[in-house]
Amino acid sequence: MLGSQKKAHSSDEAEAVSESTQKDILLPADGPATGSPPEKPSASKWFAVYTSPRHEKRVAQVLSQKEIEYYLPLYHPRRRWSDGSLVTLDLPLFPGYIFVRTERSERVRVLRVPGVLAFVCGTGHQPASLPEAEIEALRSGLHLRHAEPHPLLIVGQRARIRSGALAGMEGVVVRKKNDLRVVLTMDLILQSVAVEVDGEELESLDAAASANPANSA
Repeated sequence: MLGSQKKAHSSDEAEAVSESTQKDILLPADGPATGSPPEKPSASKWFAVYTSPRHEKRVAQVLSQKEIEYYLPLYHPRRRWSDGSLVTLDLPLFPGYIFVRTERSERVRVLRVPGVLAFVCGTGHQPASLPEAEIEALRSGLHLRHAEPHPLLIVGQRARIRSGALAGMEGVVVRKKNDLRVVLTMDLILQSVAVEVDGEELESLDAAASANPANSA
């Protein structure tokens, strides 16, 4: 961990929040709470944006002030300080990234936000939009499951969550002690998160592929 133990303690303590306020930071899909006109659904798309290290929440605050729709998923680890007190932290699930929904003509407003470094680009060095369904699945279901950052994972048994929160999303199955988890990866930003699931909620994609000869042809 960067810095001395004392600095890390102070930094984490600044992130501490009560359990009653543990919510992902987002602006409603139907527009800002201030009542401004909603974005044009046909023109606005979701993009991933790089931020300066540990500036995700500050960027979210300024985006809110500018009435730019965004999504900053959080997770809530618990830490025990040296004095024995137990606190809950409020940390970005994808460190260094925030998601924004904007029109092409409005991207410059996002880039002018202090702490924003650049849009994540795809082929042709152009900002790459994210699937609407993927972002909406995270927004509507991620808070209903225990999730935490996970190292990027490529190999392993692939499965689909077939019921409950995040139904339809696909990932790689891993085990942590006695818990079953599915590691979901956002390919565009090469970031993964692990979510806890029950075995009954999963269907194996590997088994489905081997059962269908057309998929292996």
